[in-house]
Amino acid sequence: METAPFLRNRYWILRHGKSIPNEKGLIVSSMENGTLPEYQLAAEGGVQAQLAGELFQKELKENNVPLEKVRICFSPFSRTTHTARVVASILNLPFEGPQCKVIADLRERYFGPSLELKSHEKYAEIWSLDEKDPFQRPEGGECVDDVASRLAIAMANIESEFQGCAVLVVSHGDPLQIFQTIINAVKEQASGSTMDSIDSRVQQVRIASILSQHRKFALDTGELRALA
Repeated sequence: METAPFLRNRYWILRHGKSIPNEKGLIVSSMENGTLPEYQLAAEGGVQAQLAGELFQKELKENNVPLEKVRICFSPFSRTTHTARVVASILNLPFEGPQCKVIADLRERYFGPSLELKSHEKYAEIWSLDEKDPFQRPEGGECVDDVASRLAIAMANIESEFQGCAVLVVSHGDPLQIFQTIINAVKEQASGSTMDSIDSRVQQVRIASILSQHRKFALDTGELRALA
């Protein structure tokens, strides 16, 4: 896996393992609820996180990436923090050290107060709305473009802080779908100077025809995927 020419680092993404909200069939998307310890990983999710950590370790070896060049960037939610901690332990990285970094902009997409703690069957309604108009917000929540905007900020910050690293981004279903959507679109761009920043490149692909397709990049819980 080679670094994309417009990036300073190589990226892998990991959706958190199966969480207690997943088991209960609940939407937990607010920062207030998402950081509560009762919404961390379920037992099955802990196993998924361990397997993902072992797979990531294998991929690092296959790509000849030394441990000192690994960075784990993760959402502050309990289920993502739990997942990142398990992966760090597999790699023997100190979780409180400089190689593991919590980034608020990697948090779950907020689906709004009317859906918070409601059945996850409501996701289908949001995704249908996304496909029609990724700039339309669910009541009180974030639209696809809102998430794309803060992910672009997160990516720009990671790119400015690290160079030549293997970065594992531990986040959630919708943000990681949207993240893949914009990075894939940037990779496919034929135009643009090689000097363009990642932020300016992302701005060019934040259009309805691209953002509305984010469900094509869905991940299972605990799924690791090489990104760029």
